[in-house]
Amino acid sequence: MLDFPRAWVEFPNPADADEVLRCDLTWLTSSWTCIFGTGCAGIYADAPDVGCCTLGAHFADDEDEERVAAAVERLDDSLWQHKPAGRLKRKDWVEKDDEGARKTRTIEVDGQQACVFANRPGFHPGNGIGGGGCALHALAVREGRNPLETKPDVCWQLPVRRTFRDVERPDGTSYTEVSIAEYDRRGWGPGGHDLDWYCTGNTEAHVAVEPVFLTYGPELTELIGPAAYAELVRHCEAHVRSRSALALHPADPH
Repeated sequence: MLDFPRAWVEFPNPADADEVLRCDLTWLTSSWTCIFGTGCAGIYADAPDVGCCTLGAHFADDEDEERVAAAVERLDDSLWQHKPAGRLKRKDWVEKDDEGARKTRTIEVDGQQACVFANRPGFHPGNGIGGGGCALHALAVREGRNPLETKPDVCWQLPVRRTFRDVERPDGTSYTEVSIAEYDRRGWGPGGHDLDWYCTGNTEAHVAVEPVFLTYGPELTELIGPAAYAELVRHCEAHVRSRSALALHPADPH
């Protein structure tokens, strides 16, 4: 189910008078959590071990790619299962899609196509951070960082969707609307409807003890800033205290 009643809140960004936040309270107070490795079926049935890493990650901009490049330099064989031998080159982990956009390279392992940084189940380098999952995520764990510091923007943001829209008021003034919402199937474009499985709308992934606005606190803070996040928390907490059945995410346990 993609269309259902949702509760939204709008509030000005305390740190930027030209911005208004528009946030999906239904999504942000849901019990969704990433279940990669603990029940995730993968977006394609023929690649169940790699979650949503099948297509690789498109870089948001040059800054995003360079930040990831700095992290890649710190990866070794104990964290990166498919690290190329010899001196690492940018082309070993970056490629262009059919439209020329830069993204992480994909490779095929045991018939499953996925991002070159996707370690497969059974990877046990003996460092205590083995198993399937993202090598860049494992790097953040080893270094005591938040994964948003090492992974491509699209990876740490998913499945939160931030969009921007210029809005003109009747008096001729304008503001930028920053929307924070669920990255559902439609976020992937027309092909999103062809995904064999997707987590945000499935009950299997709505099992967290705490809601999204808390479990994704660092990511939301990075997306909208600390002042706006503090205000968002206030609205989310009020919504949790007063929400009705119409405001619940249909994938949440009721």
